[in-house]
Amino acid sequence: MSIKAICTDIDGTLLDKNREISKRTREVFASLPEDLPVILASSRMPAAMRHLQKDLQRENNPIICYNGGFVLQPAKSPESPLSSTWIEAKICRKIIELAMGKPIHISLYSKDDWYAPKADKWTEKEEKATKVKASILDNHAVIDSWQRGQLGAHKVMCMGEAEAIGWLYQQLVQDFSSLLHLYRSKKTYIEIAPRSISKATGLKLVLENYGIDMSEVMAFGDNFNDIELLKSVGLGIAVGNAREEVKAVAREFTTDSKADGVAVAIEKHLL
Repeated sequence: MSIKAICTDIDGTLLDKNREISKRTREVFASLPEDLPVILASSRMPAAMRHLQKDLQRENNPIICYNGGFVLQPAKSPESPLSSTWIEAKICRKIIELAMGKPIHISLYSKDDWYAPKADKWTEKEEKATKVKASILDNHAVIDSWQRGQLGAHKVMCMGEAEAIGWLYQQLVQDFSSLLHLYRSKKTYIEIAPRSISKATGLKLVLENYGIDMSEVMAFGDNFNDIELLKSVGLGIAVGNAREEVKAVAREFTTDSKADGVAVAIEKHLL
């Protein structure tokens, strides 16, 4: 099988125990041909991915942000995306109203902007993990602005204790499952994206510019939002710490993310 591109998830897949790209992984990617596309695909915003591209010396490659909702070409600003799919502002407002009165933090993401309602422990946790600072602004003020500009959210992220998040998840499934992807990345998180997109749809769009087929891609993942990606490519590889549902669709397994699983698989197949 000829591998002509690599696509990898970030959190739980590419990063080590310190949520960094390990020395071994950097060296492996540096050993690859410069013209082999390395495409990061994540629920993260662009700013939380670019520093990782720099670590990999792949700043000239596209990125698939917000699980496929916002796809950027290299050297292009967030104002010139290859693809952009919103959650309508009115739907965002309904989500916020549904959670009103519950101990739930809701962050709103659009393009390269992250709006958090307050600087609480959830904001601090995400800032530490992603190395991006939130803009503190009331949820309704953000949505009012979006409605005036006919904009929306590329991602809505709900964070809180497991019981509250579990309750909200059930409500969202009941009300919005036909419109939205509702993804519990952790027991304390719900990441929400438009139903029409995925990492796989983003990757297919990116590959058109390279003349590469999905069957010629090696992809890595660990969680529910990686399932379609791994099923769609020629060589879908689950890291050792992946959920069982992800392993069930993978063609191959590698070691845990904390044991350089992505690097191990690339060494096996390409070096």
